[in-house]
Amino acid sequence: MTVTFRDFRPQNIAPVSLARLVAGFTPEIDASWEEIPVRGVSMASDEILAGEAFIAVGGANVHAAKFAGEVESLGAVAVITDAKGAQIATSQGVKIPVVTVPDPREAASPLAIRAFDNPAGKMKTVAVTGTNGKTTTCFAAKFTFEAAGLATMILSTAETQVGDLRIQSSRTTFEGPMLQRILAYGVEQGMQAAVVEVSAHALALARIAGMKFDATAFTNLQHDHLDYFHTMENYLAAKARLCSKEFTDYSVICVDDKWGQQLAANCDTQNLTVSAYDPAAQADWVVTRKVNNIAHAACDFTLTGKTEPNVGREEKITVALPGEVNVQDAAIAYLLVTGIGIPAEAVKAGLATLAVPGRLEIVSRRNEGTPLVINDYAHTPEALASILRTMQEFTPGKLHLVFGTDGDRDATKRVPLAKVAAQEADILWVTDENPRTENAQSIRAQLLSGIKEERPEMENVCEVTTCRRDAIRKAILAAHSDDTVMITGKGAEPYQEIEGVFHAFNDTPVARDCLAAYKNRAHIQG
Repeated sequence: MTVTFRDFRPQNIAPVSLARLVAGFTPEIDASWEEIPVRGVSMASDEILAGEAFIAVGGANVHAAKFAGEVESLGAVAVITDAKGAQIATSQGVKIPVVTVPDPREAASPLAIRAFDNPAGKMKTVAVTGTNGKTTTCFAAKFTFEAAGLATMILSTAETQVGDLRIQSSRTTFEGPMLQRILAYGVEQGMQAAVVEVSAHALALARIAGMKFDATAFTNLQHDHLDYFHTMENYLAAKARLCSKEFTDYSVICVDDKWGQQLAANCDTQNLTVSAYDPAAQADWVVTRKVNNIAHAACDFTLTGKTEPNVGREEKITVALPGEVNVQDAAIAYLLVTGIGIPAEAVKAGLATLAVPGRLEIVSRRNEGTPLVINDYAHTPEALASILRTMQEFTPGKLHLVFGTDGDRDATKRVPLAKVAAQEADILWVTDENPRTENAQSIRAQLLSGIKEERPEMENVCEVTTCRRDAIRKAILAAHSDDTVMITGKGAEPYQEIEGVFHAFNDTPVARDCLAAYKNRAHIQG
């Protein structure tokens, strides 16, 4: 059965009257609205079900109120929109109520929380933000909740999973109505905990407005999304809100960069700070020992308390992923989940079995007669540098890197990203990620210019102009058994976007196909 997001829909939500739903959002509540039952809300006209209210938001080019007649024909019982949207909707002669609110985008999440009966309040909930490490930290929290016996759902960049239903996510954080709908579905399915990955865009666009989490975490802030936020200070301000009393009473803040330090200094919640990189850091907890377990592609580390009541306390932890960056994410998750009452031993058991789609995902181990092949989402200069330095420690031969960068996104990171690649990897395979509407050759040219700053002779650099699949295939077939092939940038994404078309594409199964060819070639040669 093909799973779609339509499958994540609760069946037993008690209806709320339209008047009660919009109370406090509009001064004009018609008495007749008390008689109109509402069984959910949606911002997507193509997903509306009979009995739901449609929240119509103005877009850059089209106001969603233009679909008022369409959603009425599908059984929508009301349209909730702004003044402009109300004019558009009423001009179509719709018979259902058109409710005017000052800002339907700001209202969407709180309205959904009311419509779906505050599902987050019926589970343990944690949320994670940051530039890198969000997804791994979220999966770490999920694994630890499950080790403690709690049925746990997750909404992350890598996937949305509720019980046996799982699907590749279309974005990091859904619009408020879909997020609340999926949480309500989880409650019906017996979920006892929920882990939500929260992007800066989601915070800026009010997608989680009105929610309250048991705990939140901040991983780091790195160069990304400045096409939207313009400055790092604006970017921090957006993410910092998650670790405020607006959304939680307890936070874990990583202070391994200056942005985390700034956030911790101004945070108004009860919070714990942690450093994975500096044992002498001014933090409540620090990582004092890290040992790579090369045989198992894992890391053993010690988390040590530095402030009361945990001075000198040591927690010995194993995370089933290699590298310092995963130690950081595991340490954050440990403090996040134990801080809301999950037993430490259960948390440790969960971290020791952690696996994350598209995050240091091991496609092939070296003991299978092939190179070590790993798929990772690293797409910022800082993340790429960290992951490549980590994998050099696990690579007796050459480190191959298959990488590109996105089109229609922050172009200022392209040259720094390429310079890091040239500094840290041995053999480079430059290809495309999601060109979107940009010219792919132009994007690659910017990457190649950055590489040339580090390697003027362009030694061990191959630009693959055909397709990403060819780049992965060439890198794997060129590698020896003591080499490592890193495929970065897309992680678990199930598509490649080119000129507005989403082509089915996932790095991991493509790499598996190429490895089959590698093994077949080795068999023939043998």
